[in-house]
Amino acid sequence: MRILKNVWFNRFARKEGITDAMLHKSIEQAEKGLTDADLGGGVIKQRIARVGAGKSGGYRTIILFRTGDKALFVYGFAKSDRENITPEETKAFRVLAADFLSMSDAQIDSLVEQEGWKEIVYHATDLS
Repeated sequence: MRILKNVWFNRFARKEGITDAMLHKSIEQAEKGLTDADLGGGVIKQRIARVGAGKSGGYRTIILFRTGDKALFVYGFAKSDRENITPEETKAFRVLAADFLSMSDAQIDSLVEQEGWKEIVYHATDLS
């Protein structure tokens, strides 16, 4: 399973103190079928708790996702800043998902190298 962050999401996560271990845990839950919302077309929404607080007041992340294959964190927001994404944004994320989920590993490697995407590399000890 490849887990990645686009440049925008990487900046958002760093600013908000969202760690790679937190993102990995979110994908582990999705792999078990525990998603907060399936928006269709390979797009899911997962909640991530703020450090020292619960999920309800935390962050919402939009992920392009295929079980057992790949996941790309593309957008995030604090629940206190925004209620939800719009139907138009949902449609746009579905178009992105179709493109991303059809990419080969070589194409993804190129985006990591040329566009600054970050691959989440994790170890079981990182999740404690």
